Amino acid sequence: MVNTLPIRLYGDPVLNVVTTEVADIDGKIAALAETMIDTMYEAPGVGLAANQIGVQKRLFVYDKGEGPVVVVNPVIVESDGEWTYEEGCLSVPGLSWEITRPNAIHLVGYDLDGNEIDVETDEFEGRIFQHEMDHLNGVLLVERLDADQRREAKKLLRSRRLSLSAGDPDGLAQLLGE
Repeated sequence: MVNTLPIRLYGDPVLNVVTTEVADIDGKIAALAETMIDTMYEAPGVGLAANQIGVQKRLFVYDKGEGPVVVVNPVIVESDGEWTYEEGCLSVPGLSWEITRPNAIHLVGYDLDGNEIDVETDEFEGRIFQHEMDHLNGVLLVERLDADQRREAKKLLRSRRLSLSAGDPDGLAQLLGE
């Protein structure tokens, strides 16, 4: 059974709050992870942080094309290099920008069985990790833009929010031309 939750959109204050660590990896966390995976695929996206569905816990899910992975209490312990790539966000649907981030990263965390995850990666997978870590730290993609881009993005997002009809509160129907 597919179980999804609405993805919180730009402007929702829950997206700007630093999440709290998961104290116990239990059945509730496993059920949350399954819901997050279903929500990520439904969106569709390649990653989703818990606070994007309104849960202030430090975990994210992702799928770079090899099946879903859950990372609990992730920490980036090292980063190196620089890589610019066009990046979008499920909380800012329909928009993307060239974002420069470190190219290589070293991430540690835990899986749903409590086993340590220790990954050194770069490029696309590294970008997914950094993007989801930003969410867990209360940082949105728009905040990664330079001052001029940020001003333009916020203006666009404000106008989009003001033009939404009551029947389309998240703006997706308008975005999809429905």
